[in-house]
Amino acid sequence: MTELEQGDDGSGDFAAVAYREEDYWDVDLLPVALTEDLKGLLHALRQQPSISGAIGMVSVGDDFFVLARVYGRDNVSIFLSDVTASVDWPVARQVLEFLEIDQPHEDDLDQVLPAGDMSVLSDLGLDEMELGALAGDLDLYPDEVLASIAERLGFQQAFQRALEGMG
Repeated sequence: MTELEQGDDGSGDFAAVAYREEDYWDVDLLPVALTEDLKGLLHALRQQPSISGAIGMVSVGDDFFVLARVYGRDNVSIFLSDVTASVDWPVARQVLEFLEIDQPHEDDLDQVLPAGDMSVLSDLGLDEMELGALAGDLDLYPDEVLASIAERLGFQQAFQRALEGMG
């Protein structure tokens, strides 16, 4: 993780919203507190008008990421890269509660298992198989996976500009 990608506390946690207006994408950082508050994140995404739905991208530590996409008031899709994160991280537990998925048992904590809507970005060009492969790549940190997703969807420059504003 580069210096530019670390938050004020050095943790590297961040929340960002990507949205499309006309023919271009824009990315804004959201308050870092939203990395711990799923309801707050969804509220922030609903405030962002977008022709393809607002996409929330949350990176937490070196452990996991969350993708959330909101269309209008009630249509919400969420993807969690690793259900085992719910043992240590409140926001991961909140995602599992939202998805109505039980927390993993101790026997299942040695596997990285994604949860939620794997097709959350498929209409934008990132299919389920590709998202699953990215989530399961143990050589990539969550912020690197999100940067790769931003590149595949065509908003890498806006994503990098937003992250550079963190430090």
